[in-house]
Amino acid sequence: MSYEALTREQMISVIEGKGCASRIPMIYHFWTHADTFGERKQEAALLLDEYPNDALTIPFNMPAVFDAPEDDPEYRWVNFSDPYKDQNVALDAKTAITDWSLLDGVMENFPNPYYPGLFPHNPAENGKYRLGTFWYFYFERLWSLRGMTNSLMDFYTDPESVHRLFRGFTDFYKVVLERSKKELNLDGILTSDDIGTQTGPFFSLAIFREFFKPYYKEIIDKAHSLGMHFWLHACGNIELFLPDLIELGIDVIHPIQKYTMDEKKIAEKYGKDICIWAGFDVQQTIPYGTPDEVRKEVRFMIDTYFRPDGRLMLTAGNGITSDCKVESLEALLDETYHYGIEKVRDAKLL
Repeated sequence: MSYEALTREQMISVIEGKGCASRIPMIYHFWTHADTFGERKQEAALLLDEYPNDALTIPFNMPAVFDAPEDDPEYRWVNFSDPYKDQNVALDAKTAITDWSLLDGVMENFPNPYYPGLFPHNPAENGKYRLGTFWYFYFERLWSLRGMTNSLMDFYTDPESVHRLFRGFTDFYKVVLERSKKELNLDGILTSDDIGTQTGPFFSLAIFREFFKPYYKEIIDKAHSLGMHFWLHACGNIELFLPDLIELGIDVIHPIQKYTMDEKKIAEKYGKDICIWAGFDVQQTIPYGTPDEVRKEVRFMIDTYFRPDGRLMLTAGNGITSDCKVESLEALLDETYHYGIEKVRDAKLL
């Protein structure tokens, strides 16, 4: 790597709003994989090797819905086989728990959070910020078991079952956090809950406060009690929920999705209260923009979200796909690195 990564201490300072590092932190590698670039894989890999990745991300082996590992047949979310195994069914249309009458069996056979294979990798300490990652927190986990249509109705038709299931998730996650701190010495936890659509939230603020906020709080408080930050990826327009997420103590929010919210408004209202892991647009600018337009957007993002006390990191808004040109990837990495240095330097001169 040509450029040096930031240290764990520098990252903590940025996240907690205690001061900028020598540049804007960049964590693009988490969302970018050289294999995506096909015949130009080697070029992309060289670029990713050249530019810094300011966090060491460590994925967890969380339970699947139906499939269990050979060494623990019960390490899965439901206690029965996949009825869709040989069918072409959309992910959000699959319904594992077809009827809440199945919940007793599911809860009695809930996966064991002490499963030895939960952490398949434990990279050596290298001075970088250590971030544990897993997908699907509460809403995403609910619809992965009940299907999207059912899950949105369940808040009204069977709230007790939703709460019972969320209680099970919460108890499971709390043990996972305890183990992750002890076994991996993490600085932070990243998970996902896409609670927004392109135009607004999936559900009302009242639903969020009744079904999600209490359980979010338990997990965020648990992370903080263990000395870890809590990072949340939430696609779509989540502006309605941001004050509550900040009140809950979420440390890092990703991505403030382009074209779903007014970035300048979000930065002005909330930039002082939460670290924004700003996500570069992967729907329009990366696939269709020129390298110059990519550089221009990077500058817009940094100028919009920058704060002298930190609370800004950059990455992609989601997984970078095969329609990204290598030249655009280079522009993204290069402009983030160099303009990120320039922005911090200029701020310190003021």
